[in-house]
Amino acid sequence: MPRSRINGNFIDKTFSIVANILLQIIPTTSGEKEAFTYYRDGMSAQSEGNYAEALQNYYEAMRLEIDPYDRSYILYNIGLIYTSNGEHTKALEYYFRALERNPFLPQAFNNMAVICHYGGEQAIRQGDSEIAEAWFDQAAEYWKQAIALTPGNYIEAHNWLKITRRFE
Repeated sequence: MPRSRINGNFIDKTFSIVANILLQIIPTTSGEKEAFTYYRDGMSAQSEGNYAEALQNYYEAMRLEIDPYDRSYILYNIGLIYTSNGEHTKALEYYFRALERNPFLPQAFNNMAVICHYGGEQAIRQGDSEIAEAWFDQAAEYWKQAIALTPGNYIEAHNWLKITRRFE
């Protein structure tokens, strides 16, 4: 049974009902409908912390989805799961792949910056200031891209860029 039919969350149920109505109204192929169903089920599983199930649904959605823009969001969500699991190298790979298809995802740039900033903090803890600076510089570049796409967002990142004199 599809996850959307068993989820007890009111918001998820409402979203599922609206999505199903839209899928009936908007002309889409059966493959596009199936891809969206897997994507929706992936989001539902992810919101409940069922990451293995979410990944299965996202990978199936990727197999079916042909639109690059829609694929970018699937890839982004896969990156979120790998970030949550602490698999930062894999997460960065998926964020890069998402941005290849949709370069207007500030949240992907932000998450990449957060991972790089974390790498810098880890390098400091290990006593390697040179590596830390490289990580921080890369974080700064990603945050600048996120901020350029959505001025006014990422205030903490903006302040960090100013404090560390990385904002130009």
